[in-house]
Amino acid sequence: MPNMFTISYPEQIPDLLLETREQFETEARKAMAVKLFEMKRLSSGMAAMMAGMERKQFLMSLHLYGVPMINLEEDEFFEDIQNA
Repeated sequence: MPNMFTISYPEQIPDLLLETREQFETEARKAMAVKLFEMKRLSSGMAAMMAGMERKQFLMSLHLYGVPMINLEEDEFFEDIQNA
């Protein structure tokens, strides 16, 4: 069984965003997963699971949050090229 925690938010936020409560909570869960991926705290696979999505779908949605699919430092990039 997955772990769960509760986040409190003002009741009017979904209405302000023209979303249902369920839509807002789904988007908040995805945004948290994306941020943890961006911070390199979670792999794309783990972040996708957290977001409730398939990995490919998660990766293809990153642009909606302004997050690159691949975010390597220059030395990491050249190391990957040499190892390819």
